[in-house]
Amino acid sequence: MRQVSTFTQQVRGRGARSNATGRYEAQVREAFDDGWTPEDAEPSQLKTTLHMEKARKIITTNDSPDVGFSRSINPYRGCEHGCIYCYARPAHAYMGLSPGLDFESELFFKPDAAALLEKELSSPRYRPEFIHIGGNTDPYQPVERTTRITRGVLEVLERFGHPCSIITKSALILRDLDILTAMGRRNLCRVAISITSLDRKLARSMEPRAATPERRIGAIKALADAGVPVSVMFAPAIPGLNDHEMEAVLERAAEAGASGAGYVALRLPLEIKDLFREWLVTDHPDRAGKVMSLVRQMRGGVDYDPQWGKRMKGEGPIADLMSQRFQAAKKRLGLTAKFSGLDVSQFRVPPKAGDQRDLFDF
Repeated sequence: MRQVSTFTQQVRGRGARSNATGRYEAQVREAFDDGWTPEDAEPSQLKTTLHMEKARKIITTNDSPDVGFSRSINPYRGCEHGCIYCYARPAHAYMGLSPGLDFESELFFKPDAAALLEKELSSPRYRPEFIHIGGNTDPYQPVERTTRITRGVLEVLERFGHPCSIITKSALILRDLDILTAMGRRNLCRVAISITSLDRKLARSMEPRAATPERRIGAIKALADAGVPVSVMFAPAIPGLNDHEMEAVLERAAEAGASGAGYVALRLPLEIKDLFREWLVTDHPDRAGKVMSLVRQMRGGVDYDPQWGKRMKGEGPIADLMSQRFQAAKKRLGLTAKFSGLDVSQFRVPPKAGDQRDLFDF
């Protein structure tokens, strides 16, 4: 049986407290406290390492009935934001790495993303349907400042007149406001900004390298002022930890110009349940027991229920109350836009250099 280490050590600027071996590895490494680390030692540091990924295609598909999109683009695997609750963490095990600290520090990027996208969109068999960017990890995590992969993808989508949606918790998205504004005017783009808390201390603890709450509110305002349809995502909603802020987050987002809202209850599949528990005990020991008790009450007595129709919102009195509060606040604040109906009719494969067909367009 694979064992999970109970030894935790804070690493500066990182969310996970351990780095247990991925579930597919034949050998298990387990950290332990040998007694030589002083109790008052400064948190250690961990450098980020980038790995180039040679992808064969960039558009991925899914048929999950509760996701809201069937096509997506993920420029990165792993995420330096280090959000302790991130549902994408377990996927790092497929790379032979840990969903813990490896997920935050061993990042894979796809330098050919824009070229692959152009090739796929140019196929005679391609039929347009809006593409979601960032369904797995954040497309605007810090490394995007230098790689500019997400911007390259947006440039292709704009040129092809192809609709897309984006979700991020980074103010870096404002770097691409020129493209997003042009696409927004043509009903080709919508954006969701994720805000889990207005408490800067809690946000830093849960999402150590993500933008501050105020910068995310500022991103909503800048996008809305530019005419880009923008919503706020209160995700995840964690009972006993941040759920009391739901109404306040939605109110601030509405004041900034958001016209829609959504939420997702905390999900703890696979390794995330252990990583989240370690973080709770380390960062919020006074609330750890209560939070996990409430989580189990929303999940039929277990840490997580992966059933479609239940995994995003949970079930039972706690989940019902959370849903009722969200719907009431959403209606009161006018955050009712559904952001459906992005225009696929504008999709065109642009002519390539040397094409002669325009000679006959008189």
